[in-house]
Amino acid sequence: MKKYNVGIIGYGWVSGAHIAAINATSHAQVTAIYSSRPQDSAAVSAKHGGQITCYTDLAAMLREPKLHAVSVCSYPHQHADHIVAAAQAGKHLIIEKPITLSLADARRVTAAVQAAGVKTCVCFECRFSSQLVATKAVIDRGLLGKLHYGEVDYYHGIGPWYGQFRWNTAKESGGSSLLSAGCHALDALVMCMGSEVESVTSHSTGSANAMFAQYQYATTSVSVLRFANGTLGKVASVIDCLQPYYFHTHLVGSEGSLLDNKFHSTQLGVDKQKWSELSMKMLDSGDVSDHPYQAQFQIFFDAVERGENMPMTSLAEAMKSHLAVLAADLSARENRPVKLSELP
Repeated sequence: MKKYNVGIIGYGWVSGAHIAAINATSHAQVTAIYSSRPQDSAAVSAKHGGQITCYTDLAAMLREPKLHAVSVCSYPHQHADHIVAAAQAGKHLIIEKPITLSLADARRVTAAVQAAGVKTCVCFECRFSSQLVATKAVIDRGLLGKLHYGEVDYYHGIGPWYGQFRWNTAKESGGSSLLSAGCHALDALVMCMGSEVESVTSHSTGSANAMFAQYQYATTSVSVLRFANGTLGKVASVIDCLQPYYFHTHLVGSEGSLLDNKFHSTQLGVDKQKWSELSMKMLDSGDVSDHPYQAQFQIFFDAVERGENMPMTSLAEAMKSHLAVLAADLSARENRPVKLSELP
């Protein structure tokens, strides 16, 4: 079994969670880190374990022949350039969300990855959480019948108390409420509904609280999605709320409904006035240390070992959700429905 040496691009908040999760897999070890700020290799190695070489020259790190993959943990506005450079260097890719902040960069990234033929893993890691694994199992077992409506909403106040706030408020870095964080909810809805998005209608607004005044973009959006199979969905992305973190899920089907960690199904012959409860750990934090990266990265490196594409969250699959996010933001800007066919 091959051991994959992994380089980290960007040594900040999220990279710590990536390093720990990568090192905890059975196939990979972080051996290199690129940071625009000089780092001491001995100190970084002692902190994370193993032998890690630190670089301030990205090209030099990517030229290292013993480096098999990289994890892109840089600021969102840097993602496209870093993904393209790593792909052209022949490195497999772990990509933090959002993939890019623009459609042009999404096209550029897709072309580079396809040309290089490298394997990819996009960090829509919530798909691998206990909450969404249990939710998908209920759907797949037919307990809800045929879904015709779903809503997944993301409530997470990202204010001055939160590390991401420092750079997330700038439009060039955060992009939008959906790009910044709510994309996890939209991706979860796409997974649950089991169909590609056909069109999106979105509107946006923001809090009057002075704490959120630094944001250069609307911090709350509501998007209605029509799927290719005729079903409907809704995603609220609210990063200016003052409440505990909440990842809301409500799915409605021909044989039952699911509401967060509860469901009702005619298939079970239970009291129609009562919910049945699922044993799951709800998504309850935006802190990357609580995210299920390890499960996702293990599946990624298993797939790389077999020479296969990552199931569920390869760039090609994740791009379907990402384009829906970009379509929603375009809809909100232009106050009109946007078809995904407009974004080839």
